[in-house]
Amino acid sequence: MLLKTNNKRILLAGGTGYLGGHIAKAIQERGLSARLLSRKQEKLKQYESSKIQIMEATVTEPNTLSRSCDGIDTVISTIGITRQKDGFTYMDVDYQANLNLLREAQRAGVRKLIYVSAINGDKHRDLKIFEAKEAFVDELKKSGLEYTVIRPNGFFSDMKDFFQMARKGRVFLFGSGEQLMNPIHGADLAEIILNMIDEPANECSVGGPDVLTQNEIAELAFDAQGRAPNIWHLPDWVRRFSLWSVRTFTSVETYGPIEFFLTLMANDNVAMRYGTHKLRDFYFAEAKTN
Repeated sequence: MLLKTNNKRILLAGGTGYLGGHIAKAIQERGLSARLLSRKQEKLKQYESSKIQIMEATVTEPNTLSRSCDGIDTVISTIGITRQKDGFTYMDVDYQANLNLLREAQRAGVRKLIYVSAINGDKHRDLKIFEAKEAFVDELKKSGLEYTVIRPNGFFSDMKDFFQMARKGRVFLFGSGEQLMNPIHGADLAEIILNMIDEPANECSVGGPDVLTQNEIAELAFDAQGRAPNIWHLPDWVRRFSLWSVRTFTSVETYGPIEFFLTLMANDNVAMRYGTHKLRDFYFAEAKTN
């Protein structure tokens, strides 16, 4: 698999984010040939080498993408926003910016595009974040390019919310707290994304190696900080009322990430198990550095 990949040039868009940084590092470690896009070249300067080119481009401005995909075999896009800011909406970034990149990939004759969405995005198209992501997936599927849509479970970085609540002395959960999930480390996700370059899978949901309840995640967060667990279980009507309230009384800029969090927290979110990194180790490392 890797021998094939070594002969192909990759374009990475979104390399300055959490996941994108792990992918850029993995590209570098594998000695792959790549072009990394960034609004400011200096943000990715550390990866520049004879095999890795840094190109300045702004994906929301299609004219800056001109020739970005020339000589590229596979485009990897982690472009997306959790919170709307700088005047950009989910449709501006998660949909239109990715569509700009797709059109340039088509023009350049790129073979494949790998797009990173989120777990169960296809089942929650009513959420503002997923509305934009899945609209782009629809365009990708009819583009004529080979494609893989990867739907990862929550990142370890997202699990810092549990850690921060534990630091303050209590963790709030909705319902029983027995909802299951298997969050994934960025390094493990980067590995499987690069492996997908030569795999035929069109869609893939992936999570980390350990399936945990929300209660267990909270307990790990307390344990890493040497604290006794203090978990408060709120009735689910509080979650539902909160959802209604933010949708009714706040703007989409405010409620977009909140409805995403409140909706996914209510259900099991378990994907294919992959990787070696453990959430427990991540929390203990966080406790040492904070």
